[in-house]
Amino acid sequence: MAPRCWRWWYWTAWPRTRPPPAGCTLSVRQQFSTQEQTPQICVVGSGPAGFYTAQHLLKHHPRAHVDIFEKQLVPFGLVRFGVAPDHPEVKNVINTFTQTAHSDRCAFHGNVVVGRDVTVPELREAYHAVVLSYGAEDHQALGIPGEELPGVFSARAFVGWYNGLPENREASPLQLAPDLSCDTAVILGQGNVALDVARILLTPPEHLEKTDITEAALGVLRQSRVKTVWIVGRRGPLQVAFTIKELREMIQLPGTRPILDPADFLGLQDRIKEVPRPRKRLTELLLRTATEKPGAEEAARQASASRTWGLRFFRSPQQVLPSPDGRQVAGIRLAVTRLEGVGDTTRAVPTGDVEDLPCGLVLSSVGYKSRPIDYSVPFDPKLGVIPNMEGRVVDVPGLYCSGWVKRGPTGVIATTMTDSFLTGQMLLQDLKAGLLPSGPRPGYVAIEALLSSRGVRPVSFSDWEKLDAEEVSRGQGTGKPREKLLDPQEMLRLLGR
Repeated sequence: MAPRCWRWWYWTAWPRTRPPPAGCTLSVRQQFSTQEQTPQICVVGSGPAGFYTAQHLLKHHPRAHVDIFEKQLVPFGLVRFGVAPDHPEVKNVINTFTQTAHSDRCAFHGNVVVGRDVTVPELREAYHAVVLSYGAEDHQALGIPGEELPGVFSARAFVGWYNGLPENREASPLQLAPDLSCDTAVILGQGNVALDVARILLTPPEHLEKTDITEAALGVLRQSRVKTVWIVGRRGPLQVAFTIKELREMIQLPGTRPILDPADFLGLQDRIKEVPRPRKRLTELLLRTATEKPGAEEAARQASASRTWGLRFFRSPQQVLPSPDGRQVAGIRLAVTRLEGVGDTTRAVPTGDVEDLPCGLVLSSVGYKSRPIDYSVPFDPKLGVIPNMEGRVVDVPGLYCSGWVKRGPTGVIATTMTDSFLTGQMLLQDLKAGLLPSGPRPGYVAIEALLSSRGVRPVSFSDWEKLDAEEVSRGQGTGKPREKLLDPQEMLRLLGR
């Protein structure tokens, strides 16, 4: 994953004992002497990357103790705040994470902001190893005029709004309160998040009533007047980033019909013969939807549809257009593009033509990015990752990373699982090779004293389970799996704080 210029670091930063090769898995518990000290390991972030890293360490070392620090009061990160409410099956992984948290060698400490409440150097002093797994909590800016207009939101913030992320609730300082009184919304980007957002905007509200979407968001969606959603991409059908599962859900979405321009697919039938099978199947589904006449049943369903969605290819955002009074979005100016290059080098270049697309809502879904967490941790602002070699942070022995902050915001939860297991494996290799600090480390005992002196009161996993029970109880009255708590102050009051 790392640029080649990082490779020199591998042997200079870890000069003592050559670790076993990457293909050698240290998964046999007997490789670690039961007489050795207890390795104290800290993981920062309680999303999939954090929990999978902890799971691997606990499974493959018989004595390791793992503390998981989280800035939110509640655990599970992207699974709670990113996965769409109508995808409950994806959230089942929370059961696995809960088992990890229940281990007597694992502890969850929520309501602790690393970099503010406690620094990474302080964590490194207290633990034998620190793993940064805090994800990508920012979005890529469009960098075009008009981006600051009311009615322009990042898809990340919009997802956080309907999923109950405290910082994106309407009463938060950010005051994200999307106005859905317009007829047309434009989503910039053609990945899975873009399709999630489009689906939530167009799904009949009654189909969301039994999900864990927040009641506040559901109330706004019930009043929505959005009838058309355009999903815009700079490149063509062969370069879309969404998966076939997400596309099928859009095509079959009740009460909607797709709008695809057959001209965008000319000559594509021959070009897809050599592409990998997943991409081929995805493109074939796009082709059929765009060019084939639907059967009688599907035609009748589409004819009765009151809402539409469409994919606009070869269009790059150039400017968000204001309303006459300058107080609201009125449209977006798109540069028409064409493709240059082949394969992975294919890029969109402007043709010189532009077109204006009227809309009252613009959602930018062109990517997430990580933020630097602490002055002491190397960070590549261009790639938005911590420079690393297979999870070992460049130039900082004993510091590791996993998940999106390690590789960038790509892949699905299973990708993060594999990635995090690899980081855990590298850490255990270094521990076995004697590359981590020797002697006992105080672990959470030292950090607890620091936090207490700074007036920080962490939230435990048992505290979370009390909040979890409250959410489930509130949801039962309306037939929902839970009604998420949105206000951190209310959560603390429920915990008697």
